[in-house]
Amino acid sequence: MNAIDQLSEAGERRQPVKNGEVWLVGAGPGDAELLTLKALRVMRQADVVVFDRLVSAEVMALLPAEALRIDVGKSMHRHTLSQPEIERLLVELASAGNRVVRLKGGDPFIFGRGGEEMVALRRQGVACHIVPGITAASGCAAASGIPLTHRDFAQSVRFVTGHCRDGGAPPDWRTLVSEGQTLVFYMGLAQSDAIAAQLMRHGMAGSTPLAIIERGTRARQRVLIGTLADLSGLIARQRPVSPSLLVIGAVVGLYQPAPAAAERPAAALAV
Repeated sequence: MNAIDQLSEAGERRQPVKNGEVWLVGAGPGDAELLTLKALRVMRQADVVVFDRLVSAEVMALLPAEALRIDVGKSMHRHTLSQPEIERLLVELASAGNRVVRLKGGDPFIFGRGGEEMVALRRQGVACHIVPGITAASGCAAASGIPLTHRDFAQSVRFVTGHCRDGGAPPDWRTLVSEGQTLVFYMGLAQSDAIAAQLMRHGMAGSTPLAIIERGTRARQRVLIGTLADLSGLIARQRPVSPSLLVIGAVVGLYQPAPAAAERPAAALAV
């Protein structure tokens, strides 16, 4: 049974719109309170939600109970649907008159393939709307107390994918090695050895500080601090898991572990 048949069988509580539409919605890095008000409003009006692996359970819990949910999440060596199949699914769902929310971790247009899906939908004449979200780089770094830019340390920041498309061109490592610049690698754990080797080969000091931010903004967030030369050792010792973000640059030196939360008196908790 395909997704459209499931939707019909489940029974819709909303009247279908005359012409379906797709909303590409950024769910942010995980903390549900970082959703925009617009994202929340659109989510609550959804007939169908096509969601990614990086959308947190806290965000998913805010969806209407009657909305059909379709998991199209991708991970290394595991794709529920290929990208062309996802695009065809969105077209089919919208063409059936549904309000479709394509829910993506972070921001749809920053390493979220939102641009590809927007183009595919528009080519088929499907209305496509964009709701930006807080991308992992800014959300996770801020939640860790690491400023991506700072007048004394970094006057620019670069977002880089650690997982290139098969056959795609590698990053221009020469331009990534620059004074006064912060690098943020998305999906970089699997390629961490190559990232460190290429940066040092092109002139970045092995002593450059870096942070691995695991499950950024979420209750189980963990921040691992090390140096570029010891990146592989840090990963071997601490074994971070996805989703993790790699931040490299002098700004990481400003990181300080968060103090333990003080226990509040019972009277305060009751207010």
